[in-house]
Formats: sequence, C-alpha cells, structure tokens
Amino acid sequence: LVEVQALVSHSGLAMPRRQALGLDQARLSLLTAVLEKKLGLRLYDRDVFVNVTGGVRVVEPAADLGLAATVASSLNDRPVDPQAVLVGEVGLAGEVRSVSRLDVRLKEAAKLGFKRAVVPKNEASRAGPSAPLELVPVASVGELLEWMDNFTPLAKIREKA
Repeated sequence: LVEVQALVSHSGLAMPRRQALGLDQARLSLLTAVLEKKLGLRLYDRDVFVNVTGGVRVVEPAADLGLAATVASSLNDRPVDPQAVLVGEVGLAGEVRSVSRLDVRLKEAAKLGFKRAVVPKNEASRAGPSAPLELVPVASVGELLEWMDNFTPLAKIREKA
C-alpha cells in the first residue's frame, strides 16, 4: 500500500504542467484527460503535481483509482475518506477495471487499520461477505466521485442543514 498525494493549482502557463514523482508521467496525463473528458473536471488550465510518499515508485495500474481520487480531491478541496483504501485500474472510458490479488490487498489494508475499500464493482461481488473491510463497489470514476461527495465534511454539513 502506498499514499498518493496531489496538488492541483491554477496555471499561468500556456501548457499546464503534469508532474509526477513516484508515478509514470504518461499515466498521470492519461488519467487527467479521462477526468476531464468523462467527468467534465476543469483541469486544462491547471497544473497537476502528484507524489507517492516515502520515495516508492509505483508501476502498476492498481493505483489509478487512488490517483484519480487525489486529483479530484485537490481540485475540489474535499478530502478523501482517510479510513478508505482505493484499488483499481482506470480505463480510457472512465471504467474501473479489476486488479490482480485483490483479496491479499484487502487483508493487508485491514491489518493497517483501514475500514473501507473502494474496489472495482465486478471484484466486489466475488469478494462477498468474507472481505475484511466494508466494500464500496464502483464501476466508473463518476461513481468514485459520487462516493467521495458522500464522505466529505461539506456533504455532511449540507445533510444537517
């Protein structure tokens, strides 16, 4: 498991920067394009900086869902649920794809104290009640952002009003 951080800020440049430390630069560009095209997030005039903490280099696409969440989180100034781990590959159409060894990943996340896991929808049905965490199945990055909105302090304040 790794922690992914993102900073999205207004750019004064003609071509905004996409800079990744610990992740593939091309993967970051691809995911920002998916977030723009499929969700309408305004990133075309924003610099996007991403960092994997601890100096780790992530090369597998299972980190895509977490990366998409952190970019959207920074853009919207809304935190991701700190009790959740996010695992899934994001395709060009914005769909969330399966990853290998999900059961092992979930067990490790539970050992580290996580309470929830955002996972590909087709994987959640296979994990079933034996999963060590509360599963949040998502089929697309759109569903990911809907889930994120339900866990933000702003959404909870709105519910009380």
